[in-house]
Amino acid sequence: MRRAVQSTRTPLRTVVVLAAFGVALSVFTASTALAQTFTVLYKFTGGADGGTPYSALIMDAAGNLYGTTYSGGSSGYGTVYMLDTKGNETVLHSFTGGGDGVNPDTGLTMDHAGNLYGTTSADFGSNGTVFKLSHSGSSWTLNTLYTFTGGSDGANPSGRVIFGLDGSLNGIANAGGSAGNGTLFRLQPPASACKTALCPWTETVLHSFTGAKGDGADPRGRLDPGRRR
Repeated sequence: MRRAVQSTRTPLRTVVVLAAFGVALSVFTASTALAQTFTVLYKFTGGADGGTPYSALIMDAAGNLYGTTYSGGSSGYGTVYMLDTKGNETVLHSFTGGGDGVNPDTGLTMDHAGNLYGTTSADFGSNGTVFKLSHSGSSWTLNTLYTFTGGSDGANPSGRVIFGLDGSLNGIANAGGSAGNGTLFRLQPPASACKTALCPWTETVLHSFTGAKGDGADPRGRLDPGRRR
């Protein structure tokens, strides 16, 4: 079972993982306040392994890193990848430009079972998607949970999705909505058990940005879960 690991800080050791723009994954380790080293863990070729890793990374309990690349892969539309503790990369999914979406540019979210959730951007005729990558052993299967229409439901999800307390996925779209200025959205899983791998979730628009003063437009970034009072 894979579990997402939150970053921690200690007085003697801090590890920060970075995704450089199409160049490499690197780790900066400070064992003391003065001694510092910078190590390249993996350098993308821009081919089947992916290219242009815009997003932040997440780490599981075993120390494996997970992320997305905007380009590259077998079809050139980006990838979801894993990097193990020895610096070996495995492409978990190459986007085809079909129903699975194109060009992911946001980070991933991992559930308690080790499944991955993410978004793809609006490009090449797509308005963006929210997807789930389910794993069984070393095999990974992508299921598109929701495909944006570009209308009142929003378009171009622009931040990492997060889980709500009710099991929903929540995120930001920086276009579409009732005024065309972006939305905050929520996806709910099917009410009954899904008998196939292709079960879409139900979207609810929590807020459509109007572009008016005090409301804003074109939201970007990611949501952070609030604390219960």
